[in-house]
Amino acid sequence: MTDKNSEKIVKTDAEWRQQLTPMQFAVTRQQATERPFTGEYVHNKADGTYNCVACGQALFSSETKFESGSGWPSFWDMIQEGNVELREDNTHGMRRVEVVCSRCGSHLGHLFDDGPEETTGQRYCINSAALTFEKKG
Repeated sequence: MTDKNSEKIVKTDAEWRQQLTPMQFAVTRQQATERPFTGEYVHNKADGTYNCVACGQALFSSETKFESGSGWPSFWDMIQEGNVELREDNTHGMRRVEVVCSRCGSHLGHLFDDGPEETTGQRYCINSAALTFEKKG
């Protein structure tokens, strides 16, 4: 697991475009959102770790993933404090909290306060295109 003291990764748009697919680039570097229910990990139930597609930092565990019905992978907590950053997002006439990778600044999705009440009550609503999945074992 990468910790919050890891060295920041900074690349040019051209370098990111070489590394990422067009959809991954649009989501992580341009704050796009994939269409609901189209992402690779929406219905993934395997045990493992969800990592940043751009830098590989561990972000979320399958242990905190839940079916939110929103159309995007949803988690009630991050894998480790400091691996994601929260930023105010007032775009599109809305007040939201953007979730980004703390290591490379990739846009991941948004944080909402409508998660499972028996946990943190939070829902990290994350684009599949911003993630890779490392199966446990």
